[in-house]
Amino acid sequence: MQQIDHESIDVTATKWLIHLLELMGYVTSVTAEFVTELNTSNPAESGINCWLTIDSTGLLSTQIEALIGENGVNLDAIQQLANIALNAHLPIADTHCFFTVELDGYRAKRQAELRQIAENAANQVRLTQSQFEIEALTAAERRLVHMFLKEHPDLETFSQGKEPNRHLIVRLVSELDNEELGDRQSAIVGE
Repeated sequence: MQQIDHESIDVTATKWLIHLLELMGYVTSVTAEFVTELNTSNPAESGINCWLTIDSTGLLSTQIEALIGENGVNLDAIQQLANIALNAHLPIADTHCFFTVELDGYRAKRQAELRQIAENAANQVRLTQSQFEIEALTAAERRLVHMFLKEHPDLETFSQGKEPNRHLIVRLVSELDNEELGDRQSAIVGE
């Protein structure tokens, strides 16, 4: 697989988002920062995440609120557009970059909240030995919770239902699954 040209994606993504914001009536700058998401349980599923940060210094608080929207809905829509539009034009067909659109620290704060929700769900599942359902998350938020809980080999997560009622289930890995996981890990170590 070819390497992703970060500089090329950086320039394309920032120009695209600046243009979109201008069309919406906002004049500001955007910076890009790449973060590698390491999937420790399956390194082949590791991915590239490009954070596109909208500079809020020249924006009024009402403009920031409008861009974020209630519960982040507008920022989510901008992020979804970025992911669709920018990934459609990546020069390497089998490459996918996940774009996170940040404004005024909203995503960083929300990620901290989601990590706490994930940890609370993990603790609840272990305490009750029953599955736990997390509702009212966007697709991007569910993706983050899945990623956070991959750090716990005794737990598994999956999404269930259809939008807008899709939710995330956290449960203990069954004994059979634990044995299979151990066999797979032994086979990987033995290679």
